[in-house]
Amino acid sequence: METLKCTVFYLLVLVQTLRIQAKVSSIIVFGDSTVDSGNNNHISTILKSNFGPYGRDFVNGQPTGRFSNGRIVTDFISEGFQLRPVIPAYLDSSYSIADFATGVCFASAGTGYDDATSNVLSVMPLRKELEYYKEYQHRLRDYLGTEKAEKIIDESLYLVSMGTNDFLENYYILPYRSSQYSVEGYQHFLGSIARKFIEDLYNLGARKISLGGLPPMGCLPLERATRILYGSGCIEEYNAVARNFNMKLQDLVINLNKELPGIQVVFSNPYDMLLKIIQDPHSFGFESTAKACCATGIFEMGYLCNNYSTSTCKDADKYVFWDSFHPTQKTNGILAKHAISSSLAVFL
Repeated sequence: METLKCTVFYLLVLVQTLRIQAKVSSIIVFGDSTVDSGNNNHISTILKSNFGPYGRDFVNGQPTGRFSNGRIVTDFISEGFQLRPVIPAYLDSSYSIADFATGVCFASAGTGYDDATSNVLSVMPLRKELEYYKEYQHRLRDYLGTEKAEKIIDESLYLVSMGTNDFLENYYILPYRSSQYSVEGYQHFLGSIARKFIEDLYNLGARKISLGGLPPMGCLPLERATRILYGSGCIEEYNAVARNFNMKLQDLVINLNKELPGIQVVFSNPYDMLLKIIQDPHSFGFESTAKACCATGIFEMGYLCNNYSTSTCKDADKYVFWDSFHPTQKTNGILAKHAISSSLAVFL
């Protein structure tokens, strides 16, 4: 009996120790419009959302530059890790380095792994996001001192989410990359950039990293609308590309965990959960999946989604998508909860 008690005691101590070791001090975000909390407000681009009705369900109904009616996935993840309920944008001067110590977003709406993607709408390329992160590290060391800053850098959870724009706003629209690469070749090209980016983060001290996959991008309202002649269903061609690319990212994660000592990379896959919501919306309390809430819900996002549209829905919680490309706050909450209970659970 005493042996059993001792075993249970040591197991409890081990579990508690693992929890302490796995503690996340901060959430640091890189990516595109699905995770941009307002950086595009502060750069010269037409891709912005710092006006109504964006943000109408955010705190005080404030449009912050998030491409949603309220909070985005990374906000919910931060709250799930018992950090702040919203992650501030690095370029927002109303926040200080003290605010950024527990969470900061470097994402830029419209960007991708490929520099050519960021050029389409003059947004921040991934390398610029990384440059700002290096600047952030210097500021953090000046503010906290080297030892405390390094502890935060080491214990932070790094969320990386992009890739959809590389295909839908670049490869399938513009001739440059599609003339250079087959779809499979382009996926390998993007995968090599993703690898280099994770390696760069690792060399800068990151150890806990979540690499996000692509959603069922053929089910976005905009894509369904542009292929209306083929029916109103999801575009399987695009969904197949997303699934295939996700498999490549999953393989990349496995390899990185083998190759980089001390790193812990997980693959966060929104595809299956979002597709489940789209295919069975009523089980989640939704009514509309093919059309978004804002304006006609077919093709509007950014400046086309504005307060002048009289057709914008009254209750966004009934819609899976807010505009033709981005989920509603309710959908973001569901996706974040799923990520926390699955791929991100190892960091809790």
